[in-house]
Amino acid sequence: MAAEGSDSEDLNTNGLMEAPSAPEAMEAVQLPTEKEEASEENGGGGASEAPEAAVVTAYNMPLAENEEEEDGEFPADFDRLWKLAHDNPQDFSSWTDLLQYCEQESHMTASRRALVAFLARYPLCYGYWKKFADLERRAGYTNKAQEVCVQGLKAIPLSVDLWIHYINLLLGTLNMNLPESSQRIRSAFEEAVAAAGLDFHSDRLWELYIEWEKEQGDMKAATGVYDRVLRVPTQLYSSHYEKFKTHLNAHAPKDVLSAVEYEGLLEESKQSHKTEKSELAEGEEELPPGEEKEPTEEELIPKMRELLLARREKVYQDLEGEVRKRWNFEEAIKRPYFHVKPLDRTQLRAWHSYLDWELTELGGGGEKEVKTETEPEAMEGQEEEQKESKEGSKSSGIVAGGDQRVRILFERCLIACALYEEFWTKYVQYLEPQSLDEARGVFRRACEIHLAHKHTMHLQWATFEERHGDLTEARRVLEALETSVPGLAMVRLRRAGLERRAGRLDESEALLRDAVAQAKETPHLHAFYSTKLARLLLKLCKNPSKARGVLQEALEISPDDGKLHLNLLELEVSGDPRGSAEGVQQCVTRALAAPLSPQTKILFSQRGLQYAEDYGTSVQSVLTVYEEHQKLLKELGNKKRMAENGDGEDPEKMSKGEDGSAVPAPPQAPPTMPHVPMTTPPPPMMGGDMSAAHAGYGGYGSWHQQPQYGGYGGYQQAWNYNQGYYPPS
Repeated sequence: MAAEGSDSEDLNTNGLMEAPSAPEAMEAVQLPTEKEEASEENGGGGASEAPEAAVVTAYNMPLAENEEEEDGEFPADFDRLWKLAHDNPQDFSSWTDLLQYCEQESHMTASRRALVAFLARYPLCYGYWKKFADLERRAGYTNKAQEVCVQGLKAIPLSVDLWIHYINLLLGTLNMNLPESSQRIRSAFEEAVAAAGLDFHSDRLWELYIEWEKEQGDMKAATGVYDRVLRVPTQLYSSHYEKFKTHLNAHAPKDVLSAVEYEGLLEESKQSHKTEKSELAEGEEELPPGEEKEPTEEELIPKMRELLLARREKVYQDLEGEVRKRWNFEEAIKRPYFHVKPLDRTQLRAWHSYLDWELTELGGGGEKEVKTETEPEAMEGQEEEQKESKEGSKSSGIVAGGDQRVRILFERCLIACALYEEFWTKYVQYLEPQSLDEARGVFRRACEIHLAHKHTMHLQWATFEERHGDLTEARRVLEALETSVPGLAMVRLRRAGLERRAGRLDESEALLRDAVAQAKETPHLHAFYSTKLARLLLKLCKNPSKARGVLQEALEISPDDGKLHLNLLELEVSGDPRGSAEGVQQCVTRALAAPLSPQTKILFSQRGLQYAEDYGTSVQSVLTVYEEHQKLLKELGNKKRMAENGDGEDPEKMSKGEDGSAVPAPPQAPPTMPHVPMTTPPPPMMGGDMSAAHAGYGGYGSWHQQPQYGGYGGYQQAWNYNQGYYPPS
């Protein structure tokens, strides 16, 4: 449980998590009926003044847009604070400033609208659900207050505090003289313990349930609740057991036990009494049948209590073992409620360790360690002890281990760690083999509420849907992501890839063309999309002319983009050599005329020379290209050295003469052929994906941060490697 403090209700969400069946359990929580709404207490002109009835779905708050302005115009600063919060919905402090202002102004409609908008974005803040319910109750709308609690419990079903607040609201507003009121309270308690009763910190909820049953005078029902909580590992387990023993000793067994258990216990007590009596009277003459004196029920009460406590003691011992296993994990968790402030690494590790341990328990590993050769007997004894412990827990009905507790722990974790996608992903991976619908529900909660702006989680969701064959949903997820977080290249590429894998090349092409058109004002992004589109047209659509047109248009916008030149060159090279020579040389000529670096130009010239060597139709054409390449080497080689060495007048590059004056250093003679070092791998070409950084198939890496084109193609040797082919320089 979260520590109470001055800001606990304002900033925290102490929703302690729920059983796996929490969503189903919440479905059973009933809204006030129309008849109850019509007879609402203190309604005064109630129907017209109350807000619209809410549609009760998870994470759906009552809509306030059509509410009547019952308090007149909004306060003076409401619009300003409202705009600040909506302009930056991720700024938690802007929302709290708005809510605090509305509360200070005591403006009903403004407070409603602010709370509705806030809780739509931060539904795990249980304190604000309580504030909202109290606001409606103070205004006389008790049924509306109940609706708010119900919707809050749909958003955070493991919040023990919110359950208690809801039950106390019912206790304070229902007419307890009506028989159906008691049934409604009991149903609310049952919903509460089904949803949150298995939480380690659910003790207050169980205690409230037991005390309420005692107030109703139903001691048997109170015993039943005690029996249930004594099978749940909780923080105050020993306190429950002590109170249970006091409860048994304060009442006759007949008043606190069910008829079935009482009859069985009575018969067992009689048999035990006979056995003890026969042992004490050994050797005495037996009485004739029918004349034995049977003990009365009053006389058997001590024996019955003794047997009853012996039974519960076994349950308690098993429970204590389960609590001991979890105690250190629970102690390591310092913030079990929701908050926008980041958790430190220690807390994140604590949650990971706890989840991993519980998953190991589910897998049957328990706390066993790998056997060592030096301690086989000790390890065997430990395994046997753990096996007996597990069997004892199972026989006594202890709710520990298994799928249910794993889900509870995941749900608890996703309150404290709601803003950390790693835990959502881990939960999906656990649920997916069991239920696609449940895994899909986790994705929906994460992406539509808590991680609305975390694109990687949305991409995982889209991949999940595509992998399981729901392409329509995968498209919807990606489209919604692109709408909410526009401008992400990886999202547009994922959409195009989805259509391509579905066999809809026309749709894939349309998406990329649209991206190219939208990116004209951003040259580097325009070049990126153009390259992707050209690949699609060349490799899959088998339309090199369209691909060439895309790249040429991109070069008009970004003539200094070496990757565009390189991809266009590869497009020309990949064609039929008998008809591509002119296109290749045009591409090389265009690159040499573009504002590219000397090293890049040299590499393009080398590539053109290689193509002429491999596919040239006459030796004269090869020699012509070679001569042009040699001229380029001399021209660009000098420029490159000057750029590297600096201007000849640079005082740093001047040498000292005999008289101490500075004179230009003599230039070094250029080599016949510069050596191009192979220090980096060649950049990806048309056939490769120069952007794929496969991280869960969700992240495209820094596609633009490619190495320079040093050593392109692996041509480490000087180009005059065949001295008998080219004329000497």
